[in-house]
Amino acid sequence: MYLTEPMMEQPTYYDLVYAVTRQVPPGRVTTYGAIADFLALGAARMVGWALNNSFSGDGVPAHRVVNRKGELSGRHHFPTPTMMQELLEAEGVEVSEDRVVHMDQHFWHPAEGLGEDWEPF
Repeated sequence: MYLTEPMMEQPTYYDLVYAVTRQVPPGRVTTYGAIADFLALGAARMVGWALNNSFSGDGVPAHRVVNRKGELSGRHHFPTPTMMQELLEAEGVEVSEDRVVHMDQHFWHPAEGLGEDWEPF
């Protein structure tokens, strides 16, 4: 049997997490759980695992993803423990004691920002 069109590879879970994370606007943050809920695939911990495996040169702004309390729980996966905070502060997000100040003002939910019809690729 011959196929007339090349088969498209399905994006991996990591691909989907990275695609959503790339949409988080500068100066805003989202949570591991918000991404997991939006994708309806897995749990917050799986999103964290995916982001821990991203690389600084791949365009994934992992510094914009924090835990549900606004804590910079992924900071130890950056080249230096202060880099996540430095990147957020460069975008105007205030951080104190490894936690986003005014989390409610900076929070961005993928469902609100991308909508139901969002296509990652």
